[in-house]
Amino acid sequence: MNLSPIAQALRLDPFPAREWWAQVTPSSLRIDAMAGFTNAAIVLPQGVAFATIAGLPPEYGLYTAMVTAVIAALYGSSMVMISGPTTAISAVLFATLSGMADAGTPRFIELALLITVMVGVIQMIAGIARLGGLISFVSHSVMTAFTAAAAVLIGVSQLAGALGVEVERGGNAIERLWRVAEEGTHINLAALAIAATTLISVLVLTRLVPRLPGLLIGLVLGSGLGWAIGAADHGVAMVGALTSALPSLTPPTFAARDISALAPGAAAIALVGLLEAISIGRAFAVRRKEKFDANQEMIGQGLSNAVGGFFQCYAGSGSFTRSGVNAAAGAVTPLSGIFASGFLVAILFFVSPLIAHVPVPAMAGVILFVAWRLIDLKELHHVVTTSMPETVILVLTLLAGLLIELDFAIYVGVIASFAVFIYQTSHPAVIISTPVVTASGRRKFRNAEMHELPECPQILTKRLEGPLYFGSVEHVEKQFRRIERERPIQKLIIFYLKGNGKLDLAGADLLIEEIRKVRARGGIFHIVALFQPLIEDLRRFHVVQEIGEDHLHISKGEALAAAVQDIDLSICARCTKRVFLECEGLPNETRQDAKRVLKDELAAS
Repeated sequence: MNLSPIAQALRLDPFPAREWWAQVTPSSLRIDAMAGFTNAAIVLPQGVAFATIAGLPPEYGLYTAMVTAVIAALYGSSMVMISGPTTAISAVLFATLSGMADAGTPRFIELALLITVMVGVIQMIAGIARLGGLISFVSHSVMTAFTAAAAVLIGVSQLAGALGVEVERGGNAIERLWRVAEEGTHINLAALAIAATTLISVLVLTRLVPRLPGLLIGLVLGSGLGWAIGAADHGVAMVGALTSALPSLTPPTFAARDISALAPGAAAIALVGLLEAISIGRAFAVRRKEKFDANQEMIGQGLSNAVGGFFQCYAGSGSFTRSGVNAAAGAVTPLSGIFASGFLVAILFFVSPLIAHVPVPAMAGVILFVAWRLIDLKELHHVVTTSMPETVILVLTLLAGLLIELDFAIYVGVIASFAVFIYQTSHPAVIISTPVVTASGRRKFRNAEMHELPECPQILTKRLEGPLYFGSVEHVEKQFRRIERERPIQKLIIFYLKGNGKLDLAGADLLIEEIRKVRARGGIFHIVALFQPLIEDLRRFHVVQEIGEDHLHISKGEALAAAVQDIDLSICARCTKRVFLECEGLPNETRQDAKRVLKDELAAS
């Protein structure tokens, strides 16, 4: 593969589409073209609706659906994901810019294009730096709560349009709801009828006939009602005409003052976009048994936004709805996304004059439905009822999104995710284990305290479930002291470092200190380590030097065989538990007494 010097230095393929181009056949072209046409019909009302959410003229949502889909298809990693405007990013964009300019004004549009380029650059840098794996550390609860908060904010922001009242824009969900409530006596009944007709139509169609483009039909029905009753004569606002069916090269103005002001919001949008795209891409790759490169997808998403910002596009990402429709239509290659953009351009040449006559309440009805569908009540219930740490993350993110700012909520969620991750890794469990024989005859070690299993009075098997590093040594040491207090006579210690691939200096120091304490009590310490890197760390940090090579083992069975050599046989002779298989050949006074009794009884008879 001939890579340019820069791309080769960065380990990048300058044209990754060549990997799937070989799969293109006349049959796949036909299937991808049909999937693309279906997507174009879906994205027409979506693009207009999402642009409205973002505070931009409707054509900007359509431009975003055209340009970003093509570039992401060529430079991304997913075979079926289609990029374009999304609800969450639209909401964050508006929340970020609403305090800097009025929605829809030239200044607002200028800032939207600039922040889009910034988002793209951030995403490309993250992809080049191979940070795709870090996205996995952000809890799924963050996106669940963030999306729910965005949905509430979007829904509340559309109430004014649905009711036909004018209110000040901006603020959190509570502030917006309060402003609408204050205008309750000025509701425009014509606007309310149009919004209700649209919303009910979409609800019925999507439930009863999900294969039909419910959003588009509902929008047509609401607009038809508006035309029938003369909505404009009743003070109902219209969406307005598109300036052009095609985007044009419009480089944003780069000002240092604007860049510094937009940086926090750009970082939030970039993160949301990557979370959406990588989650969708991975989900479909697993389902279709295809490979997926998160870093390449980050570059593709970043490039689509960086270029799109020069062509009147605002920040986009992978669309779950369009990607799902694309997969269901049987799309074979990313050409389906390119076809979708081409068909969208063709459709706009015919319908763009009609968009001017779409009532704002009809669009509000569509957006209210989109907002409602964003809230995953089942997943919210699942998180709350299954995991306390995830519930904390969810609640913090949700409250930040509803009561503070939407872009701030993503930072709260990410920080909470890392805080929970750090807390969990710094509190690994130290488990007392005891062997049991399974139905298959194999020996398995189980949690002795949980299952109330008998323990050997001399040999204590401890298992560390997690990492041993500077953040966890304090907690692990407390567990050691607790176990020592509860089991003072068990002095032959087998310590199993399960799932611990690495060890740092602080963890090694704790092990050396523990080895010396066990020796001071007259005991012996054995370590079981399976992974070669961990064994190398034990040697490098002088733990093996302290314990001795003969006390480092690669299996629990080997460690037990060594520990049995040092047991006190007088204690074994009085023990009736016989916990280990290795106990079978040891002296047992109780068994010998029973034999003598039986022998005496037989002699007497």
